Amino acid sequence: MSTLQANALQQYAIVTANYWAFTLTDGALRMLVLLFFYQQGYSPFELALLFVLYEFFGIVTNLVGGWIGARMGLKLTMDVGLALQVGALLMLTLNPEWLTVLYVMVAQAVSGIAKDLNKMSAKSSIKSLASEASGALYRWVALLTGSKNALKGVGFFLGGFLLTAVGFENALYILAGLLGLALLVSLLFLDNRLGKAKNKPKFSELFSKSPAVNRLSAARFFLFGARDIWFVVALPVYLASVLEWSHAEIGAYLALWIIGYGFIQASAPKLTGIKGSSTRHRPTARTAMKLAFALAAIPLVMGLLLGFDPKWILLIGLMVFAVAFALNSAVHSYLIVSFADADGTSKDVGFYYMANAGGRLAGTLLSGYVYQVGGMEACLFLAAAFVVIAGAVAGRIAEPA
Repeated sequence: MSTLQANALQQYAIVTANYWAFTLTDGALRMLVLLFFYQQGYSPFELALLFVLYEFFGIVTNLVGGWIGARMGLKLTMDVGLALQVGALLMLTLNPEWLTVLYVMVAQAVSGIAKDLNKMSAKSSIKSLASEASGALYRWVALLTGSKNALKGVGFFLGGFLLTAVGFENALYILAGLLGLALLVSLLFLDNRLGKAKNKPKFSELFSKSPAVNRLSAARFFLFGARDIWFVVALPVYLASVLEWSHAEIGAYLALWIIGYGFIQASAPKLTGIKGSSTRHRPTARTAMKLAFALAAIPLVMGLLLGFDPKWILLIGLMVFAVAFALNSAVHSYLIVSFADADGTSKDVGFYYMANAGGRLAGTLLSGYVYQVGGMEACLFLAAAFVVIAGAVAGRIAEPA
């Protein structure tokens, strides 16, 4: 292994470790907030509102953060993201009586900025560290994304466990300490030249001019909106109110689901038989379209059958959905890094994840509202419709030259 390759591998390891630590605390924080405030008597729509600014500021952060990363380097955006998340965790350690809906929304806004700075930085950095020709780009993107989701699942479990074991406030202090260590490693060892564009993009160049990136971003909006319509608020509330699961059981189950989903995503190159080692064997927009149409059938069938045996329809349906959604997400994550401009990758990646955050925002709001007025079946049918739109949009993408 050459010195250049060894250095790239070392930097990839640091980026991945930072992303892992952040994702662990982010998953735990979401479960803590969701379960704690459900325990306080919040309605499904009020729970959805707690995450509105989290998703909204993700839209802004991805757009502006990608431009900042291209101009000033991805080390800066990653370190700022880690520091902001520590601050967001500490903001919620006040007396619970002072934690109004508005205050929690603001804390979640800070967390949303932090999350998308960190994610954009991690995903963008791979373009300059991995080789497209050798197929490493697809494998490294799949590994980073899949492992992140597995750790998010562990975070869900950790959040539910800590809430039960040490309480809301102490759990937040533990998570803040863990992330502080990750920030120290990043400050000391991450290369400050990572991701800097040779030609500094102007502020007017925030929006992507690539038709392929624009259409892939639109497909991403509907893909992730579809997942969050029934997963973010509707599913945990349904498990608690209809199936009468405990907080620990909900946290553990969602954790196992996300962990399994992450492992599937990391294994996407093997599962799809597309390893990215040659042009002929790389994922394409047509791959994304076919996977989306297959995915759409799952929530549709679940919605039709839910009335027969809700528990087993949900448990089995969720497992099948995990496999199909993980493959969809892995192919999307590869395509955006592949389509992005090599000089200042974070600008295109930031634009793409702005659409991702927009989809999550729409999905979060719809999850609380549609569940409250139409129940779980309505959420599943709407999710299926969103995935069909995502597939149709992906089918119109022309591969960039």
